[in-house]
Amino acid sequence: MKHFLRMLTQFFVFLYCKCLWRGLKFVARKFTGRCELQRICYNNKHGARRTLKIESSLKYSKNELLQSALSAHPDKVEKIIDDIMALKKINPDTNPQLGISLQASLLQIVGYRNLVADVEKLRREPYDCDNAQHEDMLMKLWKELRPDTPLTGRISKQWCEIGFQGSDPKTDFRGMGLLGLYNLLYFAEHDKAAALQMLHDSLLPKHNEANASECEPPNVDKAIGYSFAIVGINITDLAYSLLVSGALKTHLYNVAPEMATLPHLQQTFCYLMQEFHRFWIEEDPSDIMEFNRVRAKFHRRVVRQLRDPDAALCPRFSASDLHLVNL
Repeated sequence: MKHFLRMLTQFFVFLYCKCLWRGLKFVARKFTGRCELQRICYNNKHGARRTLKIESSLKYSKNELLQSALSAHPDKVEKIIDDIMALKKINPDTNPQLGISLQASLLQIVGYRNLVADVEKLRREPYDCDNAQHEDMLMKLWKELRPDTPLTGRISKQWCEIGFQGSDPKTDFRGMGLLGLYNLLYFAEHDKAAALQMLHDSLLPKHNEANASECEPPNVDKAIGYSFAIVGINITDLAYSLLVSGALKTHLYNVAPEMATLPHLQQTFCYLMQEFHRFWIEEDPSDIMEFNRVRAKFHRRVVRQLRDPDAALCPRFSASDLHLVNL
């Protein structure tokens, strides 16, 4: 029965997309004197509401020119807009704002696609100990997070102090490649106060030990429960999954006027790191074994937030805008 209902639903969706929807578009154009792209641009404000609808219109168009616009090179966008205006028989002199609106949205669309490709390239690039640039970035990360503590050696247990799992951080970057290191360093450099506060908080005892017996040693197993660097790599994975699934389109289309770039994603990563820190404290997990549960719940919350077409996770991100919980 369930299979039959699913097939029936798919049939009606197909019928709507192929027949009814196109019929409605034809009637709307005759009634308003405007094509679908004009109606979208004139009836929706700039941002995700407009760009998502333009993206959908181009994607499901039968015209090859309109479909190809989604994969255009940024340098060709202006020429494609002129071709679309000619195809739709729209006079640019009497509709000057239309070309501007289409160009801004199309740049957002191709920019998002290019960002996914750039991020994927970083994710696939492994950390290389023989690469001087990689090593310099790792050393910078240590200096940003432990400015008053010299590193005794490249291979050292000291790396555990900033949340790596062993003596060589290289092994922890396997899942996210250089993307994890890029994000951690960006956070440490561009929002240093918040990064240092998070690192400090992650090492604090979970419960106040002020009233504990003087003879009772601090219970290190009751620390807040996560390793800073490892959580950063995990949140990098979360941000990456939001990006490639398209869930981040609402946020990036709302905060990037034209083409989103890597810093836009890194600012989002900084925001997600701090929000996860708050969320972890609110969830009050008993130990690190609950990390996957808390992470999955946090992921679902962010996805729900991004379903709002007006969503903007961090429209004006700065350390002063986001205050960490003081434990």
